[in-house]
This record gives sequence, C-alpha cells and structure tokens, in this order.
Amino acid sequence: MSDRKQKKHGYTERLKYVRLIEDGISFKAIHRKYGINYTQLQVLWTKYQEYGVSGLLKSKNIKADYALKKEIVLDIEENHLTLYAASLKYRASSQRISEWLRQYRTGGLAALISTKRRGRPPGMGRPRKNSKPLTELERLRKENQELKTENALLKKVRALVEERNARLREIGQEPSKN
Repeated sequence: MSDRKQKKHGYTERLKYVRLIEDGISFKAIHRKYGINYTQLQVLWTKYQEYGVSGLLKSKNIKADYALKKEIVLDIEENHLTLYAASLKYRASSQRISEWLRQYRTGGLAALISTKRRGRPPGMGRPRKNSKPLTELERLRKENQELKTENALLKKVRALVEERNARLREIGQEPSKN
C-alpha cells in the first residue's frame, strides 16, 4: 500500500476479495490492487473457509469477563498462538486481545480484572444547587468573589489588547479602534 490511506472494507468488498481468491488471484495481487492489508486478507479467507459467507459479516462485540480474558491470554502464552489465530478461535477482535495481552504482560492476571468505567466520572456534572438558601453574608461573599474574578479577567484582557497594540505599532500598523 503506497500513499493510500487505510480504508474500511465493507461486506461487499470482502465478498469480492474472497471470490477473487477462489478464482485463483493471489493475496499479494489483491493487496496491491485494492489496498487491503495482506494479513487482514488472510484472516478474511480463513473466516470464509471456516464460517462461510457469514464469516465475512462484522462480528458483534463480545462482553469479555475476567474468565474469558484469562482463558484467551493464557492460551496465547502457553500455546504460542498468533493474535489472528486467537481472534479466529474466540471470535474477538485482535486489537482487543492485544490490549489484554499488554495488560497481562505489564500487570499480571490481576490487571485483567480492572475495567475502565464508562461515562462521565463522578463530580464532572453541573454543580448541585443547595437546597437551603444562602445567608446574607454568604451571598455577599460569593458575589464579591465573582466580581474579583471578573475584574481579574478584564485586567488580563486589557493587558493582552495593549500588548497586541504595542506589537502593531512596532511594525508600523495602526491598531484598530475596537
């Protein structure tokens, strides 16, 4: 693949590649002509031979628990399976399996247990409104703090505008009146 970007190959393209292989076209020729990764093409051919046309469909994401991750990783380590062979055997993506292998090799089996929580972390949402009203003193302190913050922001903006105007004067341009 020379200057082409990697592209996704849909079901119809994958079926076309398999039909070309059946017609006797080599993997390398298909790789060169259509830009599909050579190894990916081999995996497609293996899936086609094992599962038929349904093997070319995009497989559903599997919900891998600790037991399945452990089984896959240990099978790869003990039997020296390649990522693609494990991917075919367990019907999981090779990228996901390589991530599990990396976790296992750096942190052991215990690293496979931890899972990243999905969604926004707690405390990242909008601040909750207090159910009790603020006292007069608290309200005035809050307002005072907001005014100090606004004042600091305006000072910073003024300094940036003056700095820009000074630079424009140095190069001989007139600053805008805005």
